[in-house]
Amino acid sequence: MNKRRRIYEGKAKVLYEGPEPGTLIQHFKDDATAFNAKKHALIEGKGVLNNRISEYVFTKLGEIGVPTHFIKRLNMREQLIREVEIVPLEVVVRNVAAGSLATRLGLEEGTQLPRSIIEFYYKKDELNDPMVSEEHITAFGWATPQEIDEIMQLALRINDFLVGLFLGIGIRLVDFKVEFGRFYDNEQVRIVLADEISPDCCRLWDAQSGDKLDKDRFRRDLGGVLEAYQEVARRLGVLTETPRPRGAGPVLVASNASSNGPVAPVNGKPN
Repeated sequence: MNKRRRIYEGKAKVLYEGPEPGTLIQHFKDDATAFNAKKHALIEGKGVLNNRISEYVFTKLGEIGVPTHFIKRLNMREQLIREVEIVPLEVVVRNVAAGSLATRLGLEEGTQLPRSIIEFYYKKDELNDPMVSEEHITAFGWATPQEIDEIMQLALRINDFLVGLFLGIGIRLVDFKVEFGRFYDNEQVRIVLADEISPDCCRLWDAQSGDKLDKDRFRRDLGGVLEAYQEVARRLGVLTETPRPRGAGPVLVASNASSNGPVAPVNGKPN
């Protein structure tokens, strides 16, 4: 069996060379990280759940015409994706005050925002992914004004769809982080949704109880991380083909380093 060539390893995923030119294999790990990997644990089964949840969401977004890098799920932990050039921005869409937004503006967590707000963060772990403006983005050439417009339109479209999707299963979409990439199709360059959409990069609250069903359970030491992810997967109906992941809970690990590479979908915001 030939050893696969690893292209990139991030906090929660590994990218391998794909079977065809222009493709990659995205492998979901069980690592849970927070605060730029200053907090790190292994949660057995988390990668399986994120793979299934992200597959489901990307498939649904594709059905409504949102362009994505997703091609198909290969197994319990891996997806076949299109190779893209990642735009070095984390795009956060906020519907409800929580996390750093609530802290920065002195808002009570849970306050409904007047409208959905888009924030940009520069993807640079060593700088703690600083928040940036459109002026920064265009001045440093991270994206063109036209690309920013396209990214914002896609982000709001994704938000509209996800709000309805999650509300339909009794979950309030508080905020989420997405990443985009440039897909080179012959002479054309398209902006497409990349990375993943899962409880690792969304804030998901039970619509009735307000219980957190996302990575805040890990960030804030609330416990029940795997059970929360399982609940999201169960409500979405994606647990029917996979066995229940087993695990005794988070296992703390000492290492907080991750390697760098040319294509970098990693977990970061929302914070």
